[in-house]
Amino acid sequence: MASLTSPQISRTNTSQLQFSKQLHHRSSFFKNRTSRVGFQIRATSEKKQEPDLSVTVNGMKMQNPFVIGSGPPGTNYTVMKRAFDEGWGAVIAKTVSLEADKVVNVTPRYARLRAGVNGSAKGQIIGWQNIELISDRPLEIMLKEFKQLKEEYPDRILIASIMEEYNKQAWEELIDRVEQTGVDAIEVNFSCPHGMPERRMGAAVGQDCVLLEEVCDWVNAKATIPVWAKMTPNITDITQPARVALKSGCEGIAAINTIMSVMGINLDTLRPEPCVEGYSTPGGYSSKAVHPIALAKVMNIAKMMKSEFNDKDYSLSGIGGVETGGEAAEFILLGANTVQVCTGVMMHGYGIVKKLCSELSDFMIKHNFSSIEDFRGASLPYFTTHTDLVHRQQEAIRQRKAIKQGLQSDKDWTGDGFVKETESMVSN
Repeated sequence: MASLTSPQISRTNTSQLQFSKQLHHRSSFFKNRTSRVGFQIRATSEKKQEPDLSVTVNGMKMQNPFVIGSGPPGTNYTVMKRAFDEGWGAVIAKTVSLEADKVVNVTPRYARLRAGVNGSAKGQIIGWQNIELISDRPLEIMLKEFKQLKEEYPDRILIASIMEEYNKQAWEELIDRVEQTGVDAIEVNFSCPHGMPERRMGAAVGQDCVLLEEVCDWVNAKATIPVWAKMTPNITDITQPARVALKSGCEGIAAINTIMSVMGINLDTLRPEPCVEGYSTPGGYSSKAVHPIALAKVMNIAKMMKSEFNDKDYSLSGIGGVETGGEAAEFILLGANTVQVCTGVMMHGYGIVKKLCSELSDFMIKHNFSSIEDFRGASLPYFTTHTDLVHRQQEAIRQRKAIKQGLQSDKDWTGDGFVKETESMVSN
């Protein structure tokens, strides 16, 4: 299990932590978790206090649960600094690998889906597709910027996203070099749906549980800081790779990455979008339209984590179509500790975090929640099987029919309620 070495985490001997990680692959730092049994809405005449949006995840203290998701919003020092200045709880940098010279992007590399007639400039953007690869900047430059950010923002959370080929030594070297910058955690990209599957990178690993387990073993044997595994939705059962990642020592799961898609065809040119020299390639689908799919995947992972990993301090980061505080609240209600935003920042800017915090705070005030933990996972107990739904409805109908309408005896008539009592026995 990855040990904790950031300024927000108590210092421990590194070699001892590495040894513990190799032996146990389990977290032992935060075992106590507040139990939640659904909503607790209480009326009060007292002035409502502002809720506490801060969260502590795998020992990392964040001022709010909103995290910049790995991608263009975390691609260099300038934009990551902007994110910290605007008040984001954490930043996950764009994915890095050892050999950036193998990464060559094309332009255009984005395509949008609008509500109504697709292509209309007036319709609301509900879908976003990208065919963008991981960082094309030299690793040395990215590492230098990580270190600079941690020096300037020692109390803020910076997470490195990493991805490598199927090579144990390459993974170990990348982890070692990234950790030396002082980043607080690592998110492993097992989920990029396009780009370099022929090099057994990204979703090519996340879709193969045998391969995933082997790579997770390499990563967790080497890492001395928390490790999150980022899951691909392009798989039949997302709980399978999530389970493997946790059993192999990862402290957290992030879900979902983008969904493999073809955005559309230009009906004038008959060419696919985004169009590069007349051609295209399937890419990753994100934005508001994927939100319901992401909620379902996160719900399934959260139920699995709750039932199979008990009170272990594993974390879950929800990703997918978040542009409002209410959409973030949905992920938290389904068990997420944090909520990542990437496409939303690309469309609305870094300042959207203020709106997200304000709307989430309003939601919490409405329900008298004082902290994120007060409602995290509160909606999970209300998911069941279709068979159970049928039984529940049949029982509810039976009970309603069992209630006799009207008065049972002439002695039950009252003067004050005479008209209503009469109406209760009318059939039409």
